[in-house]
Amino acid sequence: MTDTTPATFVRAHREELSEIALDLLAADTSNPPGDTREIVAEIERFLDPLSVDSERFAVDPAKPNLLVEVPGESDRTLLYNGHLDTVPFDADAWTRDPLGERADDRVYGRGATDMKGAVASMLFTIQAFVTTDTTPPVDLQFAFVSDEEVGGDAGLPALLDAEMLDADACVIGEPTCAEGRHSVTVADRGSIWLTLEAAGEGAHGSRPVVGVNAIERLYEAVETVRERFGTQRLEIDPDVAAIVEESVEYYAPSMGEGVARELFWYPSINLGVLEGGDAINSVPQSARAEIDVRLTAGVHTPDVLAGIRECVAGCDGITIADVSWSVGTAEAPDSPLVEAVASTAADVTETRIFRRSATGGGDAKKLRHAGIPTVEFALGTDTVHAPDEYVPVDVLVDNAVVYTQLPATWHSQTNE
Repeated sequence: MTDTTPATFVRAHREELSEIALDLLAADTSNPPGDTREIVAEIERFLDPLSVDSERFAVDPAKPNLLVEVPGESDRTLLYNGHLDTVPFDADAWTRDPLGERADDRVYGRGATDMKGAVASMLFTIQAFVTTDTTPPVDLQFAFVSDEEVGGDAGLPALLDAEMLDADACVIGEPTCAEGRHSVTVADRGSIWLTLEAAGEGAHGSRPVVGVNAIERLYEAVETVRERFGTQRLEIDPDVAAIVEESVEYYAPSMGEGVARELFWYPSINLGVLEGGDAINSVPQSARAEIDVRLTAGVHTPDVLAGIRECVAGCDGITIADVSWSVGTAEAPDSPLVEAVASTAADVTETRIFRRSATGGGDAKKLRHAGIPTVEFALGTDTVHAPDEYVPVDVLVDNAVVYTQLPATWHSQTNE
Protein backbone atom coordinates (compact mmCIF):
# COMPACT_ATOMS: atom_id res chain seq x y z
CA MET A 1 0.00 0.00 0.00
CA THR A 2 1.42 3.39 -0.96
CA ASP A 3 0.77 6.69 0.77
CA THR A 4 -1.27 7.79 -2.23
CA THR A 5 -4.96 6.96 -2.15
CA PRO A 6 -6.95 6.23 -5.32
CA ALA A 7 -8.72 9.59 -4.96
CA THR A 8 -5.49 11.60 -4.65
CA PHE A 9 -4.06 9.64 -7.58
CA VAL A 10 -7.04 10.71 -9.70
CA ARG A 11 -6.64 14.38 -8.82
CA ALA A 12 -2.90 14.27 -9.51
CA HIS A 13 -3.34 12.73 -12.99
CA ARG A 14 -6.23 14.70 -14.45
CA GLU A 15 -4.54 15.17 -17.83
CA GLU A 16 -4.19 11.42 -18.26
CA LEU A 17 -7.89 11.03 -17.51
CA SER A 18 -8.82 13.55 -20.20
CA GLU A 19 -6.64 11.66 -22.68
CA ILE A 20 -8.49 8.43 -21.90
CA ALA A 21 -11.78 10.18 -22.58
CA LEU A 22 -10.49 11.46 -25.92
CA ASP A 23 -9.33 7.96 -26.88
CA LEU A 24 -12.83 6.61 -26.23
CA LEU A 25 -14.48 9.44 -28.16
CA ALA A 26 -12.28 8.76 -31.18
CA ALA A 27 -14.14 5.50 -31.81
CA ASP A 28 -17.43 6.15 -33.60
CA THR A 29 -19.98 3.97 -31.81
CA SER A 30 -23.13 5.65 -33.16
CA ASN A 31 -26.13 3.36 -32.75
CA PRO A 32 -27.37 2.43 -35.26
CA PRO A 33 -25.29 0.57 -36.29
CA GLY A 34 -23.69 0.46 -32.81
CA ASP A 35 -20.40 -1.23 -33.68
CA THR A 36 -18.30 -1.25 -30.49
CA ARG A 37 -15.39 -3.46 -31.54
CA GLU A 38 -12.94 -0.57 -31.89
CA ILE A 39 -13.70 0.98 -28.52
CA VAL A 40 -13.58 -2.36 -26.70
CA ALA A 41 -10.16 -3.01 -28.25
CA GLU A 42 -9.05 0.44 -27.04
CA ILE A 43 -10.23 -0.35 -23.51
CA GLU A 44 -8.39 -3.68 -23.59
CA ARG A 45 -5.19 -1.86 -24.62
CA PHE A 46 -5.63 0.51 -21.69
CA LEU A 47 -6.20 -2.35 -19.23
CA ASP A 48 -3.40 -4.61 -20.47
CA PRO A 49 -0.55 -3.12 -18.37
CA LEU A 50 -2.79 -3.08 -15.28
CA SER A 51 -2.98 -6.89 -15.14
CA VAL A 52 -6.64 -7.08 -14.21
CA ASP A 53 -8.97 -9.85 -15.28
CA SER A 54 -11.16 -8.94 -18.24
CA GLU A 55 -13.45 -10.94 -20.49
CA ARG A 56 -15.26 -10.19 -23.73
CA PHE A 57 -18.79 -11.49 -24.15
CA ALA A 58 -20.79 -11.04 -27.33
CA VAL A 59 -23.97 -12.43 -28.82
CA ASP A 60 -23.49 -10.05 -31.75
CA PRO A 61 -19.85 -10.01 -32.93
CA ALA A 62 -20.11 -6.31 -33.83
CA LYS A 63 -21.38 -5.43 -30.35
CA PRO A 64 -19.08 -6.97 -27.75
CA ASN A 65 -19.34 -6.31 -24.03
CA LEU A 66 -16.38 -6.23 -21.67
CA LEU A 67 -16.30 -7.39 -18.04
CA VAL A 68 -13.47 -6.35 -15.71
CA GLU A 69 -12.81 -7.62 -12.17
CA VAL A 70 -10.89 -5.94 -9.34
CA PRO A 71 -10.73 -8.28 -6.29
CA GLY A 72 -11.55 -6.80 -2.90
CA GLU A 73 -11.37 -7.76 0.75
CA SER A 74 -14.93 -9.11 1.11
CA ASP A 75 -17.26 -11.40 -0.78
CA ARG A 76 -19.65 -8.56 -1.64
CA THR A 77 -19.55 -7.10 -5.14
CA LEU A 78 -20.18 -3.55 -6.33
CA LEU A 79 -20.87 -3.31 -10.06
CA TYR A 80 -20.11 -0.28 -12.21
CA ASN A 81 -22.00 -0.22 -15.51
CA GLY A 82 -21.41 1.99 -18.54
CA HIS A 83 -22.61 1.81 -22.12
CA LEU A 84 -20.21 2.33 -25.01
CA ASP A 85 -22.64 3.17 -27.82
CA THR A 86 -23.93 6.68 -28.54
CA VAL A 87 -26.73 8.29 -30.46
CA PRO A 88 -25.81 9.31 -34.04
CA PHE A 89 -24.53 12.79 -34.85
CA ASP A 90 -24.64 15.26 -37.75
CA ALA A 91 -21.06 16.51 -38.07
CA ASP A 92 -22.22 19.59 -39.98
CA ALA A 93 -24.14 20.75 -36.91
CA TRP A 94 -21.00 20.69 -34.75
CA THR A 95 -18.40 23.42 -34.32
CA ARG A 96 -16.11 20.90 -32.56
CA ASP A 97 -14.93 17.46 -33.65
CA PRO A 98 -17.70 14.98 -32.75
CA LEU A 99 -15.03 12.29 -32.46
CA GLY A 100 -13.16 14.12 -29.73
CA GLU A 101 -11.53 17.50 -29.20
CA ARG A 102 -10.00 19.23 -26.18
CA ALA A 103 -10.60 22.98 -25.88
CA ASP A 104 -9.47 24.75 -22.72
CA ASP A 105 -10.87 22.66 -19.84
CA ARG A 106 -13.57 20.93 -21.87
CA VAL A 107 -13.59 17.62 -23.72
CA TYR A 108 -15.97 17.68 -26.68
CA GLY A 109 -17.41 14.75 -28.62
CA ARG A 110 -20.45 12.56 -29.10
CA GLY A 111 -20.80 10.68 -25.85
CA ALA A 112 -18.64 13.06 -23.82
CA THR A 113 -21.35 13.29 -21.17
CA ASP A 114 -23.55 10.32 -22.25
CA MET A 115 -21.56 8.41 -21.34
CA LYS A 116 -18.01 7.85 -22.52
CA GLY A 117 -16.87 10.49 -20.05
CA ALA A 118 -18.20 8.41 -17.15
CA VAL A 119 -16.69 5.27 -18.70
CA ALA A 120 -13.32 7.03 -18.78
CA SER A 121 -13.76 7.87 -15.09
CA MET A 122 -14.56 4.22 -14.35
CA LEU A 123 -11.47 3.06 -16.22
CA PHE A 124 -9.38 5.56 -14.29
CA THR A 125 -10.92 4.19 -11.09
CA ILE A 126 -9.49 0.78 -12.01
CA GLN A 127 -6.10 2.34 -12.73
CA ALA A 128 -6.17 4.28 -9.47
CA PHE A 129 -6.73 1.17 -7.34
CA VAL A 130 -4.12 -0.89 -9.19
CA THR A 131 -1.45 1.80 -9.44
CA THR A 132 -1.69 2.77 -5.76
CA ASP A 133 -1.70 -0.93 -4.79
CA THR A 134 -4.98 -0.40 -2.95
CA THR A 135 -7.28 -3.35 -2.37
CA PRO A 136 -10.89 -2.16 -2.32
CA PRO A 137 -12.99 -3.24 0.67
CA VAL A 138 -15.38 -5.09 -1.68
CA ASP A 139 -15.01 -6.84 -5.02
CA LEU A 140 -15.44 -4.48 -7.96
CA GLN A 141 -16.94 -5.53 -11.26
CA PHE A 142 -17.15 -3.30 -14.31
CA ALA A 143 -19.53 -4.02 -17.19
CA PHE A 144 -18.91 -1.95 -20.31
CA VAL A 145 -21.84 -2.75 -22.56
CA SER A 146 -23.17 -2.18 -26.05
CA ASP A 147 -26.59 -1.49 -27.56
CA GLU A 148 -28.06 0.65 -24.76
CA GLU A 149 -29.15 3.65 -26.84
CA VAL A 150 -31.60 1.59 -28.91
CA GLY A 151 -32.67 -0.72 -26.08
CA GLY A 152 -31.12 -3.68 -27.90
CA ASP A 153 -30.53 -7.19 -26.60
CA ALA A 154 -26.81 -7.42 -27.38
CA GLY A 155 -25.68 -5.43 -24.35
CA LEU A 156 -26.76 -5.70 -20.73
CA PRO A 157 -29.67 -8.11 -21.44
CA ALA A 158 -27.19 -10.58 -22.95
CA LEU A 159 -25.02 -10.46 -19.82
CA LEU A 160 -28.05 -10.94 -17.59
CA ASP A 161 -29.36 -13.84 -19.68
CA ALA A 162 -25.94 -15.51 -19.47
CA GLU A 163 -25.90 -14.95 -15.68
CA MET A 164 -22.54 -13.19 -15.91
CA LEU A 165 -23.39 -10.45 -13.41
CA ASP A 166 -23.36 -11.52 -9.76
CA ALA A 167 -23.41 -8.19 -7.95
CA ASP A 168 -24.92 -6.98 -4.70
CA ALA A 169 -25.39 -3.43 -5.99
CA CYS A 170 -24.76 -1.40 -9.13
CA VAL A 171 -23.99 2.18 -10.11
CA ILE A 172 -24.62 3.20 -13.72
CA GLY A 173 -22.68 6.18 -15.05
CA GLU A 174 -25.64 7.85 -16.74
CA PRO A 175 -25.52 11.65 -16.40
CA THR A 176 -27.89 12.60 -13.58
CA CYS A 177 -26.91 16.21 -12.95
CA ALA A 178 -27.91 19.48 -14.57
CA GLU A 179 -26.30 22.88 -14.15
CA GLY A 180 -26.61 23.85 -10.52
CA ARG A 181 -28.51 20.68 -9.54
CA HIS A 182 -26.95 17.33 -8.71
CA SER A 183 -28.81 14.09 -8.16
CA VAL A 184 -28.72 10.33 -7.90
CA THR A 185 -31.46 8.60 -9.87
CA VAL A 186 -33.18 6.05 -7.64
CA ALA A 187 -36.29 5.26 -9.70
CA ASP A 188 -37.60 5.04 -13.24
CA ARG A 189 -41.01 4.99 -14.88
CA GLY A 190 -42.98 2.13 -16.33
CA SER A 191 -44.01 2.21 -19.97
CA ILE A 192 -46.67 1.02 -22.39
CA TRP A 193 -45.89 1.22 -26.10
CA LEU A 194 -49.00 0.71 -28.19
CA THR A 195 -49.46 0.36 -31.92
CA LEU A 196 -53.05 1.11 -32.92
CA GLU A 197 -54.52 0.40 -36.35
CA ALA A 198 -57.70 1.91 -37.74
CA ALA A 199 -59.88 0.59 -40.56
CA GLY A 200 -62.15 2.89 -42.56
CA GLU A 201 -63.88 3.01 -45.93
CA GLY A 202 -62.18 4.65 -48.87
CA ALA A 203 -63.86 7.30 -50.98
CA HIS A 204 -63.05 10.24 -53.22
CA GLY A 205 -61.98 13.36 -51.35
CA SER A 206 -64.85 15.30 -52.93
CA ARG A 207 -67.36 12.90 -51.30
CA PRO A 208 -66.03 12.23 -47.77
CA VAL A 209 -69.56 11.65 -46.48
CA VAL A 210 -69.79 8.34 -48.33
CA GLY A 211 -66.54 7.03 -46.76
CA VAL A 212 -65.17 6.54 -43.26
CA ASN A 213 -61.93 8.40 -42.56
CA ALA A 214 -59.52 6.02 -40.81
CA ILE A 215 -57.21 8.81 -39.65
CA GLU A 216 -60.07 10.64 -37.98
CA ARG A 217 -61.18 7.39 -36.32
CA LEU A 218 -57.66 6.80 -35.09
CA TYR A 219 -57.13 10.30 -33.77
CA GLU A 220 -60.45 10.16 -31.96
CA ALA A 221 -59.37 6.90 -30.32
CA VAL A 222 -56.08 8.47 -29.20
CA GLU A 223 -57.94 11.42 -27.72
CA THR A 224 -60.29 9.05 -25.92
CA VAL A 225 -57.33 7.26 -24.35
CA ARG A 226 -55.83 10.61 -23.35
CA GLU A 227 -59.05 11.84 -21.75
CA ARG A 228 -59.82 8.59 -19.95
CA PHE A 229 -56.33 7.81 -18.62
CA GLY A 230 -54.21 10.94 -18.93
CA THR A 231 -56.44 12.88 -16.55
CA GLN A 232 -56.55 10.25 -13.80
CA ARG A 233 -54.23 10.95 -10.87
CA LEU A 234 -52.08 7.90 -10.21
CA GLU A 235 -52.24 5.95 -6.96
CA ILE A 236 -48.59 5.91 -5.94
CA ASP A 237 -47.13 3.91 -3.09
CA PRO A 238 -46.25 6.19 -0.13
CA ASP A 239 -42.57 5.14 -0.29
CA VAL A 240 -42.40 6.20 -3.94
CA ALA A 241 -44.38 9.38 -3.23
CA ALA A 242 -41.41 10.71 -1.26
CA ILE A 243 -39.21 10.18 -4.34
CA VAL A 244 -41.83 11.90 -6.51
CA GLU A 245 -41.88 14.99 -4.32
CA GLU A 246 -38.09 15.28 -4.41
CA SER A 247 -38.22 14.72 -8.18
CA VAL A 248 -40.69 17.59 -8.54
CA GLU A 249 -38.35 19.83 -6.57
CA TYR A 250 -35.43 18.78 -8.77
CA TYR A 251 -37.21 19.36 -12.10
CA ALA A 252 -39.16 22.49 -11.13
CA PRO A 253 -36.40 24.99 -12.08
CA SER A 254 -36.19 23.60 -15.61
CA MET A 255 -39.84 22.85 -16.44
CA GLY A 256 -41.92 24.55 -13.77
CA GLU A 257 -43.36 23.00 -10.64
CA GLY A 258 -46.82 22.43 -12.11
CA VAL A 259 -45.50 20.61 -15.16
CA ALA A 260 -43.10 18.54 -13.05
CA ARG A 261 -45.88 17.55 -10.66
CA GLU A 262 -48.19 16.55 -13.52
CA LEU A 263 -45.38 14.52 -15.11
CA PHE A 264 -45.19 12.15 -12.15
CA TRP A 265 -48.66 12.21 -10.63
CA TYR A 266 -50.43 11.55 -13.94
CA PRO A 267 -49.72 9.22 -16.88
CA SER A 268 -47.91 10.92 -19.74
CA ILE A 269 -49.31 9.97 -23.15
CA ASN A 270 -47.39 10.87 -26.29
CA LEU A 271 -48.58 10.29 -29.86
CA GLY A 272 -45.21 9.59 -31.44
CA VAL A 273 -46.18 8.21 -34.87
CA LEU A 274 -49.28 8.83 -36.99
CA GLU A 275 -49.46 7.35 -40.48
CA GLY A 276 -52.27 7.02 -43.01
CA GLY A 277 -53.70 8.17 -46.28
CA ASP A 278 -52.45 8.06 -49.85
CA ALA A 279 -53.47 11.40 -51.33
CA ILE A 280 -55.11 14.67 -50.35
CA ASN A 281 -58.14 13.91 -52.50
CA SER A 282 -58.80 10.44 -51.03
CA VAL A 283 -60.54 9.36 -47.84
CA PRO A 284 -57.99 7.12 -46.07
CA GLN A 285 -59.18 3.57 -45.45
CA SER A 286 -56.37 2.65 -43.04
CA ALA A 287 -54.16 4.40 -40.50
CA ARG A 288 -51.64 3.55 -37.83
CA ALA A 289 -50.46 5.24 -34.63
CA GLU A 290 -47.76 4.53 -32.06
CA ILE A 291 -48.38 5.80 -28.53
CA ASP A 292 -45.93 6.06 -25.64
CA VAL A 293 -47.49 5.91 -22.16
CA ARG A 294 -45.31 6.44 -19.07
CA LEU A 295 -46.24 5.58 -15.48
CA THR A 296 -44.48 6.44 -12.23
CA ALA A 297 -42.80 3.63 -10.30
CA GLY A 298 -45.18 1.89 -7.92
CA VAL A 299 -48.01 1.82 -10.47
CA HIS A 300 -48.91 -1.68 -11.67
CA THR A 301 -48.56 -1.35 -15.44
CA PRO A 302 -50.70 -4.42 -16.37
CA ASP A 303 -53.72 -2.88 -14.63
CA VAL A 304 -53.42 0.30 -16.68
CA LEU A 305 -52.87 -1.70 -19.86
CA ALA A 306 -55.99 -3.76 -19.20
CA GLY A 307 -57.99 -0.56 -18.92
CA ILE A 308 -56.54 0.79 -22.17
CA ARG A 309 -57.37 -2.45 -23.97
CA GLU A 310 -60.97 -2.20 -22.78
CA CYS A 311 -61.12 1.44 -23.84
CA VAL A 312 -59.74 0.74 -27.33
CA ALA A 313 -62.14 -2.19 -27.76
CA GLY A 314 -64.99 0.30 -27.51
CA CYS A 315 -63.65 2.47 -30.35
CA ASP A 316 -65.11 1.66 -33.78
CA GLY A 317 -62.66 0.25 -36.27
CA ILE A 318 -59.65 0.34 -33.89
CA THR A 319 -57.45 -2.62 -33.00
CA ILE A 320 -54.23 -2.99 -31.03
CA ALA A 321 -51.67 -4.38 -33.46
CA ASP A 322 -48.72 -4.52 -31.06
CA VAL A 323 -47.93 -3.74 -27.43
CA SER A 324 -44.90 -3.87 -25.14
CA TRP A 325 -44.76 -2.76 -21.54
CA SER A 326 -42.58 -2.50 -18.46
CA VAL A 327 -43.10 -1.85 -14.76
CA GLY A 328 -41.34 1.09 -13.13
CA THR A 329 -38.81 0.36 -10.39
CA ALA A 330 -37.39 2.21 -7.40
CA GLU A 331 -34.79 1.94 -4.69
CA ALA A 332 -35.63 3.06 -1.17
CA PRO A 333 -34.18 6.57 -0.71
CA ASP A 334 -32.55 5.48 2.56
CA SER A 335 -31.12 2.18 1.29
CA PRO A 336 -27.38 1.55 1.84
CA LEU A 337 -26.61 2.02 -1.87
CA VAL A 338 -28.52 5.29 -2.20
CA GLU A 339 -27.09 6.63 1.04
CA ALA A 340 -23.56 5.69 -0.04
CA VAL A 341 -23.78 7.32 -3.48
CA ALA A 342 -25.58 10.43 -2.24
CA SER A 343 -23.25 11.04 0.70
CA THR A 344 -20.10 10.40 -1.34
CA ALA A 345 -21.24 12.71 -4.12
CA ALA A 346 -22.24 15.38 -1.60
CA ASP A 347 -18.80 15.25 -0.01
CA VAL A 348 -17.07 15.62 -3.38
CA THR A 349 -19.32 18.31 -4.87
CA GLU A 350 -20.17 20.10 -1.61
CA THR A 351 -23.75 20.46 -2.85
CA ARG A 352 -27.12 18.86 -2.18
CA ILE A 353 -27.72 15.57 -3.98
CA PHE A 354 -31.38 15.07 -4.89
CA ARG A 355 -32.77 11.51 -4.79
CA ARG A 356 -35.10 11.49 -7.74
CA SER A 357 -36.85 9.49 -10.42
CA ALA A 358 -35.82 9.48 -14.04
CA THR A 359 -38.51 10.47 -16.53
CA GLY A 360 -37.80 7.36 -18.59
CA GLY A 361 -36.06 4.06 -17.94
CA GLY A 362 -33.12 2.07 -19.24
CA ASP A 363 -30.53 -0.39 -17.98
CA ALA A 364 -31.25 0.47 -14.33
CA LYS A 365 -34.73 -0.97 -14.73
CA LYS A 366 -33.33 -4.19 -16.22
CA LEU A 367 -30.90 -4.61 -13.34
CA ARG A 368 -33.51 -3.92 -10.65
CA HIS A 369 -35.88 -6.44 -12.23
CA ALA A 370 -32.97 -8.91 -12.11
CA GLY A 371 -32.71 -8.37 -8.37
CA ILE A 372 -29.65 -6.08 -8.32
CA PRO A 373 -30.18 -2.80 -6.41
CA THR A 374 -29.20 -0.08 -8.87
CA VAL A 375 -28.84 3.69 -9.06
CA GLU A 376 -27.57 6.05 -11.73
CA PHE A 377 -25.00 8.71 -10.97
CA ALA A 378 -22.60 10.84 -12.96
CA LEU A 379 -21.88 14.52 -13.05
CA GLY A 380 -22.32 15.88 -16.55
CA THR A 381 -23.68 18.74 -18.63
CA ASP A 382 -26.97 19.69 -20.28
CA THR A 383 -25.57 18.75 -23.71
CA VAL A 384 -26.71 15.10 -23.82
CA HIS A 385 -27.46 14.10 -27.45
CA ALA A 386 -26.86 17.70 -28.59
CA PRO A 387 -24.32 19.18 -31.04
CA ASP A 388 -21.05 20.15 -29.35
CA GLU A 389 -21.71 17.75 -26.47
CA TYR A 390 -18.98 18.24 -23.89
CA VAL A 391 -17.79 17.45 -20.39
CA PRO A 392 -15.40 19.58 -18.31
CA VAL A 393 -12.22 17.86 -17.17
CA ASP A 394 -13.17 18.81 -13.60
CA VAL A 395 -16.31 16.69 -14.00
CA LEU A 396 -14.31 13.70 -15.24
CA VAL A 397 -12.09 14.03 -12.19
CA ASP A 398 -14.95 14.43 -9.71
CA ASN A 399 -16.76 11.41 -11.16
CA ALA A 400 -13.62 9.29 -10.79
CA VAL A 401 -13.13 10.51 -7.22
CA VAL A 402 -16.72 9.55 -6.36
CA TYR A 403 -16.26 6.14 -7.97
CA THR A 404 -12.98 5.49 -6.09
CA GLN A 405 -14.42 6.51 -2.71
CA LEU A 406 -17.76 4.77 -3.14
CA PRO A 407 -16.67 1.17 -2.34
CA ALA A 408 -15.55 2.14 1.17
CA THR A 409 -18.68 4.19 1.83
CA TRP A 410 -20.98 1.45 0.56
CA HIS A 411 -19.09 -1.16 2.55
CA SER A 412 -19.53 0.84 5.74
CA GLN A 413 -23.23 1.43 4.99
CA THR A 414 -23.89 -2.28 4.49
CA ASN A 415 -22.10 -3.17 7.73
CA GLU A 416 -23.96 -0.69 9.95
